[in-house]
Amino acid sequence: MKLSDFDFDLPDDLIATRPVKPRSAAKLLVAEGDCISDAVVTDLVRWLRPGDRLVLNDTKVIPARLFGERFRDGETGRTSSKMEVTLLEPKADGTWQALIKPLRKIREGEVIVFSDALSAVLTAKQDGQAKLAFNCEGDAFDEALAEVGRMPLPPYIAAKRPADLQDHQDYQTVWAQNTGAVAAPTASLHFDDALLDLLKQRGVEMTHVTLHVGAGTFLPVKVEDVTTHKMHAEWGQITEKAASEIAATKAAGGRIIPVGTTALRLIETAARDGGGAIQPWVGKTDIFIYPGFQFAVTDALMTNFHLPQSTLLMLVSALMGQERVKKIYDHAVQNRYRFFSYGDASLLFPDKNEHELKTTSDLSST
Repeated sequence: MKLSDFDFDLPDDLIATRPVKPRSAAKLLVAEGDCISDAVVTDLVRWLRPGDRLVLNDTKVIPARLFGERFRDGETGRTSSKMEVTLLEPKADGTWQALIKPLRKIREGEVIVFSDALSAVLTAKQDGQAKLAFNCEGDAFDEALAEVGRMPLPPYIAAKRPADLQDHQDYQTVWAQNTGAVAAPTASLHFDDALLDLLKQRGVEMTHVTLHVGAGTFLPVKVEDVTTHKMHAEWGQITEKAASEIAATKAAGGRIIPVGTTALRLIETAARDGGGAIQPWVGKTDIFIYPGFQFAVTDALMTNFHLPQSTLLMLVSALMGQERVKKIYDHAVQNRYRFFSYGDASLLFPDKNEHELKTTSDLSST
């Protein structure tokens, strides 16, 4: 299985740098078997039926991108060196793993000052990354970070414009709760309170799980044989309540539909470790889903449109089949769907026979 099998041509002007307003007004491509329909996200109620369960990632993105100035140990004056820091994940010893630009200009023991309330000492450098010890922790750290940090927009957006105050709202789900992600579960960005109310009225159930999305989600695949690619590990949790809700829906014949690849990877990890059945789970997952993968829990998927040659495109191809995905993405490009984190969405049903389309007459009572 070659990396080139997952390539496609994407016009640069289809890469979204801002979301549409309101969130649920984004376009929605619905693919059910070989049938492709064009809709908008609020039309989810047309394809979801009572008893279906959406699995939602409730991770909360931190404003992980920081800009500061470097101090040498013992100096009192500011230097001319500007530093850009992207926090990756907290470590057990209280430090943070981070990316620093330019890393070569800073030495261990030097201080980066971000504001009067927030600074960090470089404690180590290894493999192109750094470990930082901050001057505060807990609520004090969260407050100082919220004051000066910027949302860690994906590289393909950050290359076009800097993050601003609007991104603090746009790059966060309306149900974000558990702090720890440095990238958003972007399919979930399409939901607003009005749409959630419509889905509840329709009888669609919802379960929250947590997967802290890491910056590694944007790392390119660098091997030609994709089966040898090593995924980054991300921390996640499925509570007993969440596992029991998903299991009950499966037992009742309802469909399990993760919103986003992060929620899908988490529930499939738990099922893999549980011998094929969903179970409570906590830990780090590096599950890599590519064509040939046998799904144990997932019946359908809502997701955005992904980068060429990315692991996320490989995951979608595993669910829908490579040829179907090529047709879906050709349709999306031809009909000018907006791509990537702030782009439009797709709702993917892998088997037409199991997931019959709902007609207008079926829905007259909703």
